[in-house]
Amino acid sequence: MTKLNLIESFVFLVFVSVMTLVGNLVGFHNGIIESIPGMLVLLLLCVAGVATNKFIFKKIPSVLFVITYGVIISLPAFPYSAEVNAAVAKVNFLALTTPILAYAGIAIGKDLASFKKTGWRIVVVSIFVMISTYVASAAIAQAVLKYMGDI
Repeated sequence: MTKLNLIESFVFLVFVSVMTLVGNLVGFHNGIIESIPGMLVLLLLCVAGVATNKFIFKKIPSVLFVITYGVIISLPAFPYSAEVNAAVAKVNFLALTTPILAYAGIAIGKDLASFKKTGWRIVVVSIFVMISTYVASAAIAQAVLKYMGDI
């Protein structure tokens, strides 16, 4: 990956962060100023994950590193985890997903010709994947809630 690609990735992450802050304000009435510390933490996690992927482990997806780093800094044994968790809690999850889903839609729309070539089979596979994911999530939630005694 060239220096230009890294700069493009960083600019894109900053752009998504700004969109998330606006979505957090408009949709969930969380002020931009109070959400900035949590958004900066999330931005730094993403930058660290992308950098690790590009410089160390090129064959492993960046999201694996972002999630791993996020879990590590939110563990109670990690210094300042309470402050980090409190800051990140001010950024609503749905505000984060909106720009990501918009980008995914644009990416699919850009390659619509190749998407059409997959044919009707992709619809059937997608339906099975969504149903099985929902059923598996519900089963896990049921087991955990039953174990905790909440149901």
